[in-house]
Amino acid sequence: MHKRQLVLTAIALVTAAFAPLAVHAQADYPNKPVKIIVPFPAGGTSDLMGRIIAEELGKQLKQPFIVDNKGGAGGAIGADQAAKAAPDGYTLVLSGIGSNAVIHGFQAPKPNYKESDFIHISQLAAGPNVLVVNPDFPAKTFKEFIAYAKANPGKVNYGQVPASSGHLTTEYLKQVAGLDIVGIPYKGGGPALTDVLANQIPGMFTNQDAALPHVKAGKLRALAVTSLTRNPLYPDTPTVAESGYPGFSAVSWTGLSAPKGTPKAIVEKLEAAMVKAFNDPAARAKLESTGFVVVASKSVDYTKFVESENARWAEVIRKGGLKPE
Repeated sequence: MHKRQLVLTAIALVTAAFAPLAVHAQADYPNKPVKIIVPFPAGGTSDLMGRIIAEELGKQLKQPFIVDNKGGAGGAIGADQAAKAAPDGYTLVLSGIGSNAVIHGFQAPKPNYKESDFIHISQLAAGPNVLVVNPDFPAKTFKEFIAYAKANPGKVNYGQVPASSGHLTTEYLKQVAGLDIVGIPYKGGGPALTDVLANQIPGMFTNQDAALPHVKAGKLRALAVTSLTRNPLYPDTPTVAESGYPGFSAVSWTGLSAPKGTPKAIVEKLEAAMVKAFNDPAARAKLESTGFVVVASKSVDYTKFVESENARWAEVIRKGGLKPE
């Protein structure tokens, strides 16, 4: 017992000696560059979001925030790397609907991480999906689209990127409206949108920022947006919710998260920096100019939101018997 007591005392002394150092390190955070893993390739919407966050946090916290693109497996590869990183605040991840909600709804294959492996710091923004069709498509409004699809079951095709937000949104609409429309698989939203523009397929749900320039140019017709309220950059486009399906909401979202175990003081410092940065009009304008709605939420609110999104999309996937590919 005497030896055991000596060991315990030694451990306690060492712990006490290092405790002030740990507290100082957290108070001094960040004192070197911080990496933000973006779990998608460079050039897309997620990459843009990650770089905006990196730029604004760099201004707030006076250290470089560096984007590290780790694409693949619908965001699972990069998210898994982030989940397994040291929880010291120097590896963060751009979290989002695909890698932090939709992916968990599929029965197989399951990602190598759980949502509980993350601390969600702040939701950056959300943007609706937009139902766009080629101008030659017979339906000129959303209600006409629903009527046409019901009158022609199994004959209306749409572009589908498996397990994407657009795919899940379409499946959600099929379930609530009782539609029989057929998905044509694509490896990415860009090629699918190209075929809608070329009238190879009638239409698709896609992110509002991807569709906006084509809608403005008259090359696509926007029939509906999937946010609960109309989007400022699509003021004349009705919501699905106001068009006969109350409560219908399907938005793409992104935010900032950290590995589980990241010290509370660091999480709170990052949360405060996100809220301050994206309540600045200039920073908000970068996102609002492409139709995103800035959220800049607190950690507790973002965590609850992610939990609700996991439940929502798991149910849509279950009802539709969907597969990730």
